[in-house]
Amino acid sequence: MTNVDPPLTQYGGSDGAGQIAHFVNDDHLNLFRLNVGWQFLVNGQLESPLNPGNLAKYDALVQACLKTGASCIIDIHNYARWNGAIIGQGGPTNAQFASLWSQIATKYASEAFIVFGIMNEPHNIPNMNLWANSVQAAVTAIRSAGAISQKILLPGNGYFYPTHIGQCERSSSILTFERLSYTAAGSFVSGGSGAALSNVTNPDGSTTNLIFDVHQYLDLDSSGTTSECVTDHVSDAFSPLATWLRANKRQALLSEIGGGNTQSCVTKLCSTLDYLNANSDVYLGYTGWAAGSFNAASYVLALTPTSDGGTWTDTELASQCIVAKFNNGIASLSNGTANGTASSRNGTAAYSRSRVRREKRGVSSPF
Repeated sequence: MTNVDPPLTQYGGSDGAGQIAHFVNDDHLNLFRLNVGWQFLVNGQLESPLNPGNLAKYDALVQACLKTGASCIIDIHNYARWNGAIIGQGGPTNAQFASLWSQIATKYASEAFIVFGIMNEPHNIPNMNLWANSVQAAVTAIRSAGAISQKILLPGNGYFYPTHIGQCERSSSILTFERLSYTAAGSFVSGGSGAALSNVTNPDGSTTNLIFDVHQYLDLDSSGTTSECVTDHVSDAFSPLATWLRANKRQALLSEIGGGNTQSCVTKLCSTLDYLNANSDVYLGYTGWAAGSFNAASYVLALTPTSDGGTWTDTELASQCIVAKFNNGIASLSNGTANGTASSRNGTAAYSRSRVRREKRGVSSPF
């Protein structure tokens, strides 16, 4: 994750800046999730400060996003790990994690449209209370660096768990498979993330602008790896979570959702976004996965638009669901923006621009 190409033409990558401008100016989206690897930012040296050269590359993407007037999520895309070791639980210390976020927040403290995404998809975390302590260390570092008004996204745990999906027609066997549930909305409460992260506060003891961060995919095993969608997850995930959020006077952002450019995904994703739009008091927005450097011909979840002579064309899923649903039901953050982004599910990508969603919507692109 130290030798990557940003989705920017000046670095030999895709036209990420052009994509963001298209999503904002033509599609009226306003939130982008810009994923970056911790290793990339410090050039692979855990104890080192942010590497000036690598930071300049990432910042070029951030500035291209901010230039449009959109909100831009800085997302550390490390799954709560450094080279496989879990933060605060045998891996980097909470102080090292806090140092990373202190440096990032110092750089962007004056940018009102920056959103701090603490961590992409923690999973298989042994102790959620210890993870909440790590998240608290990051929040305290961000606020102490002077970033006192921006939103911070608090991510929960995820895991594999067995799921029964029905009975085989030719036998009495129950079909069971492993469901992948990374930071999933459906397990945020039952898995203990909600309770643990509810204890994370700002230095003044408040929870103002501390937003729960959830993901959810709509394919058979919820992994976001196949082109067909089988559920909108309203009844089993988003509705129960909405009830819990209201009861606890909290809000969440769905920072990853997506699917293939298929009719099943158009149907299911549009249904999901309809629900989120109707419950915007607790769901601030959603971000789609993913655009930027992803090629629609080779990546099943690509939302990357194509350009021909300066004219951009969106994918079917982006056009019919992300863009259409956003513009039909805009919900705003406190700064008046709607949210939605797209981002890459490739864990080797150093960072990506995020894609569209309701209160805040946009697109992601991998570095």
